[in-house]
Amino acid sequence: MIPLLFALSITTYANAAQPDVTEFLQVLPQYVEWAKHIDEEGQKAGKPLNKAELQIAKDVGVIHPEKIRIVYVDSVPYPYENPILKEMGERIGFIGEGITNNAQVFGYSIYVRKGFTLDTPKLAHEFVHVKQIEQAASLLEYSKKHLVDMATYGYADAPYEKEAFKANEKYKNK
Repeated sequence: MIPLLFALSITTYANAAQPDVTEFLQVLPQYVEWAKHIDEEGQKAGKPLNKAELQIAKDVGVIHPEKIRIVYVDSVPYPYENPILKEMGERIGFIGEGITNNAQVFGYSIYVRKGFTLDTPKLAHEFVHVKQIEQAASLLEYSKKHLVDMATYGYADAPYEKEAFKANEKYKNK
């Protein structure tokens, strides 16, 4: 199975105009390769889930919750050194001025910005992204769909995000 990655999540930003992502779909494999490396690093450096977290991951439908690792970082990684990928991130509103990426799933590695409270609802949100990637036909197909959906609908209304936000609601009082 291809390692899981590229789930966008818990990002705060003002939704910009819908960009044309056609050119970015051509460079998306570069992002996927970069993200695989980030996932590998996270698998080594991250902490495994505790018993309660494992149960939440199972409850939202993650097939292999035992593989998930949480990695706390000063800032969630992004391939800023690649000018095309940097532009892609800026144009879809994923990175840039006024944008704070608090948590993101790179396969089974969940990167969390230090200082961000990853409470139960937000953790369930991230687990939904892990599940979505596990269910995808391929990593690249998942990434293409999510990129196009974010460009078309914006972050909050992208189908993968809407599903993940349902988990926020389900777990908000737990």
